[in-house]
Amino acid sequence: MNDSLDQALARTSPRLAPTRTPIASVAIHLGVMVLWCVLFARAFFLQGVVAWSTGIAYVIYDTLLLVFVAWQARVLLRPVGVAAIPAASGVPALQPGSQPIAQPISQPTLGVIVAAHNEAAVLPITLDALFAQTCAPQQIVIADDGSSDGTAALLAERYGLIDPGEGRLSTPSPGYPNLRWLRLPHGGKARALNAALGAIRTDAVMTVDADTLLEPDACAAMADAFGREPALVAAAGLLTPVCGTSPSGRFFQWFQTYEYIRNFISRFAWMRADSLLLVSGAFAAFRRDAVMAVGGFDPHCLVEDYELIHRLRRHSAREALGWDVRVIGAARARTDAPGTLASFLRQRRRWFAGFLQTQYWYRDMTGNRRYGKLGLMMLPVKAFDTVQPIYGLTAFALLLGFLFDGRFTIVLPVLAVIVGKIAIDLAFHLFSLHLYRRWSGDRTRSSFGMALLAAIFEPFSFQLMRHAGAALGWLHFLLGRRKWGVQQRTGLGAPRGRGTAV
Repeated sequence: MNDSLDQALARTSPRLAPTRTPIASVAIHLGVMVLWCVLFARAFFLQGVVAWSTGIAYVIYDTLLLVFVAWQARVLLRPVGVAAIPAASGVPALQPGSQPIAQPISQPTLGVIVAAHNEAAVLPITLDALFAQTCAPQQIVIADDGSSDGTAALLAERYGLIDPGEGRLSTPSPGYPNLRWLRLPHGGKARALNAALGAIRTDAVMTVDADTLLEPDACAAMADAFGREPALVAAAGLLTPVCGTSPSGRFFQWFQTYEYIRNFISRFAWMRADSLLLVSGAFAAFRRDAVMAVGGFDPHCLVEDYELIHRLRRHSAREALGWDVRVIGAARARTDAPGTLASFLRQRRRWFAGFLQTQYWYRDMTGNRRYGKLGLMMLPVKAFDTVQPIYGLTAFALLLGFLFDGRFTIVLPVLAVIVGKIAIDLAFHLFSLHLYRRWSGDRTRSSFGMALLAAIFEPFSFQLMRHAGAALGWLHFLLGRRKWGVQQRTGLGAPRGRGTAV
């Protein structure tokens, strides 16, 4: 099975079979860097607000994205029962924030893979949530990635699983007939997922991190989505971050809660534009045959879930398969998220380094008409996103430089621009929260007042931390590093957590 995955990966991955980079892609990627150099240089030659051209470009770009997202996501304002989200496959449309109005074409079988490396502290929480699903998955496979923390004892003593030996799948648990244990040598999450893909036999497969707690209807929502849309090959669920009860944890949970909400509204918008590229590997579902056809998860990528969506979309366009990627509002979960500055920077460093890695491998798609809206709209936006943190950090540094130099003819109009941008952000953040509540039906984990405060303080705190993590990601990418350290549990399972190496 691994040989066949390797062969499929060799056929479909531009990392292994690179193609010529189109001139349009070179021009787009080079252009965003040259533009930054030109705008940055203006700070040393011009006066007035135009000396802060780097910041103005950042503000204009970010505002245009907010307008695009708000326009695309406005359909979530429509009353429940009004068809608002056309299905790409031609089957009956889904309704925002409501249950499906038509029976699924066929009910697919659903399996769950829990890739775990030293996750004994949180595995019971994750498994209890899976056992409590209203639509129980037909198979749950614990892909034990060489754990050395007591995971084996936990699975044997609590769930009655018999050690199958390295590289083999156990017999079912006596108490939980859909639960099995796949014991593997430590090789990383992607390899563990690939091994489990070969062992599982369901139509659709969910990947759930061992620190992710599913809501009771999550599996039912995913199974229904795949049954309703034959062209659906990948789907994202909605995640709520849990960061712990320490002051640091509360701080990061406050900002990340509203960041996640905005991000999922953004994913909905890009889904509407048939350009969604991002699902969260912590809670996602895939059509198994499609994933097998493109070679599974790439162990050489820092963000294997993000890279896989690119490969699925690339293969679909090349073979005219019409595959679709969606985000499912009725599928919800909570997940452990960084609750300290060090762990937050490690996470964002890996995410951004993996983003750069994937952008580089799939550079042939940027500006390429062959890939439709994805190539002509989404990927050029992503090209600018590669340098957006550089724009943001240099804009902030220039503002501080002007302030300390006493150049108030520049500082005062710049502050006026910033105040205007904060006002736009406030409106968008509140609008996105309203849309999210209608879409997900979840009103218990968010507050309009706290969202308002987060929007006011974010540009001077959390946003700079995000950009700092991205800057570290650039360094990580350029140096070709693959390791990113150990994440400490601060949310789910924190009292017993020992952290997990990724």
